[in-house]
Amino acid sequence: MNQKLFYSLLLAGLGALFFLPFLGGVRLFDWDEINFAEAAREMVTLGDYLRVHIDYQPFYEKPPFFFWCQSLFMNLFGVDEFTARLPNAFCGIATLIYLYHLGKKLHGHRFGLLWSLAYLGSVTPHLYFRSGIIDPVFNLFIFVGLVNLIFASWKRERLSSALLVPKSEWTYLLIGGFSLGLAILTKGPVALLILGLVVLTYWLLSRLRWFLSIWQGLVFVLAASVLPLAWVGLETYLHGPVFVSEFLTYNIRLFSTPDAGHGGFPGYHVIVLLVGCFPSSIFALRAFSPLFIERNYQREFRRWMLMLFWVVLILFSIVQSKIVHYSSLCYFPITYLGALTLSQLEDRKIQFNGWLRAGLILVGGIFIVATIGAPILAQRMDMVKSLADKDPFTQGNLDAAINWTGWEALPGVWLLLLLAVTIYWFSHRQTAQAALVLFVGMAVFVTLTLWFFIGRIEGISQDAAMRFFERSQGQDVYVKTYGYRSYGPFFYTRKPPVTNPNYYNDDWLMHGRIDKDVWFIRKAQENPTHLDSLPDVRRTGAENGFIFYLRKAR
Repeated sequence: MNQKLFYSLLLAGLGALFFLPFLGGVRLFDWDEINFAEAAREMVTLGDYLRVHIDYQPFYEKPPFFFWCQSLFMNLFGVDEFTARLPNAFCGIATLIYLYHLGKKLHGHRFGLLWSLAYLGSVTPHLYFRSGIIDPVFNLFIFVGLVNLIFASWKRERLSSALLVPKSEWTYLLIGGFSLGLAILTKGPVALLILGLVVLTYWLLSRLRWFLSIWQGLVFVLAASVLPLAWVGLETYLHGPVFVSEFLTYNIRLFSTPDAGHGGFPGYHVIVLLVGCFPSSIFALRAFSPLFIERNYQREFRRWMLMLFWVVLILFSIVQSKIVHYSSLCYFPITYLGALTLSQLEDRKIQFNGWLRAGLILVGGIFIVATIGAPILAQRMDMVKSLADKDPFTQGNLDAAINWTGWEALPGVWLLLLLAVTIYWFSHRQTAQAALVLFVGMAVFVTLTLWFFIGRIEGISQDAAMRFFERSQGQDVYVKTYGYRSYGPFFYTRKPPVTNPNYYNDDWLMHGRIDKDVWFIRKAQENPTHLDSLPDVRRTGAENGFIFYLRKAR
């Protein structure tokens, strides 16, 4: 077995070991995970794979590709949390293999392995492969599109050898364009916007030098347009232009307003990436400074990665809606730059200095304090409640009966020992074993943290509501939230298709002649609501900040 195949299989096994087990061990989280899983579930229920629905109404916020992936696994293995998250687990395995092959092509076997392990062992890149959100698949398609565009330009300009880019530039343009088209079909034209801004930045910084011909650029754009235009064209032919207008309106709102309360300060994504992409982010910082890189194409690729990082960071710092995964495309350049620093440390071209040591200690210390401190604070819930928001909903969440054993501090202890050992090795120039142990050890840290914390977090934040929804499964009732938005009443009730259009009328559900019982749920608040004033609506219970009601059919 050759080296490339052996390490591809090894990384596939490592990815499967970390990403596949326990995918269904905890419920999906509101909003995004449940939202996307429900869109896929309704595809399966309705047998309509062309149009995206939520609550059996057209959903105009996302194109369908990711939901096709989820619905495929739901058809094969059933509807549950495992199948909703399975596409990202496979995406994670594919990403590890792809980064190894790309890194090996650019800098050699050791670098390919470092880059792949850096992605595996950084916190949020690892975590997202165990989630049910769209972004891992979306980001991979954009990145593959950009890499093939770079290779096409290198082939045209003869910047690298035929061994590095053996195919013709037209082949790279078609592969890259097709991949970008899949990204557009996954989340929308923002994929084209991001890649276009990166290319524009490169062109401007290259003093307007055309690295591709106009015809080659057109071929790339046409290849990227085929799949999205085919789907949008069919959607428009069957249902009119409503998807296009509604989708554009939604994305303009995201860019111009803090949608759904997701606001934040301008440096939000800087903090998110520094902490979330730990420990790669610490090593990546050093690679922003000059490095000794021998070959022209290696310097060029670093330049492309720096531009990709800055374009994504600046773009989503301008966007008013601040959500963690908006800047997640930066994970590729961050882990690349982190691996570049580590390879230079290993070759003793640079030194492991006090800044790198301080970064590992300070940011790693955040995770250590959080994971060790949380179970300690949980034993002093009265103090936690006194420091938390005083609104009834937050206080009710903190009343959840969660069993804290003290073993939850184990991930923090593990990370403390891991950092102590690897910092010692880095300081004594044992870079190869330090990097390997650090990144695999961080993957173990994320896994331990999920095992010990994610179920307890879910228990505090949404368990009472989701159990309320689950109790309605198989019962001929309406389930409705009051005063807040959730996708739980659709996915966790296993809601069948709507047969009475009056269901969508809240006034009818509260005051009209209903044809079946209505179960209402709201968040606790200080003042009574309109729901409390209705004579035929009975309060049936309260738990952990949620209030439950029943209106019986007559």
